[in-house]
Amino acid sequence: MKIAVYPGSFDPITNGHLDIIYRAKEIFDKIIIAIAVNSSKKTLFTMEERKELIQKVIQNRKELNGNVEVEIFTGLLTTFAKQVKATAIVRGIRAVTDFDYEYAIYQVNRELAPEVDTVFLLASKKYSFISSTIIKEVARYGRVLDEYAPPEINDALLKKFGHRE
Repeated sequence: MKIAVYPGSFDPITNGHLDIIYRAKEIFDKIIIAIAVNSSKKTLFTMEERKELIQKVIQNRKELNGNVEVEIFTGLLTTFAKQVKATAIVRGIRAVTDFDYEYAIYQVNRELAPEVDTVFLLASKKYSFISSTIIKEVARYGRVLDEYAPPEINDALLKKFGHRE
């Protein structure tokens, strides 16, 4: 079984993330969405909230049930990847600036765990400019971008910012 880890902060997950997951599941037998602590980011949702939201999104999409799991991890990604017997790390690339950052991380990960490779998937055109940060900022003011985040996420964002019960 070919297992891949898709790491990120997912605060919150977007349709761009889902696009990468759908495409990765065509390559790998199992995708583990690995929610990580990113010390350079201040998050809106707790780790547990993010896990629950992602599980809800997956549960509501039957084609993702069974071969997509969600885990929280701390520590080195390569250690986690080896623990879950992953042979690859999946990373989404939106722009050239993402590639520069991701390539540096790939080099370090390759040193730490040469048996775990990295697969870069380019963002689909319609999601290439969207980010969790942008979605959160729009929701802060009571609006959502329906085409860029699942309805479960839009509802959670509006509730978090006090725009819905």
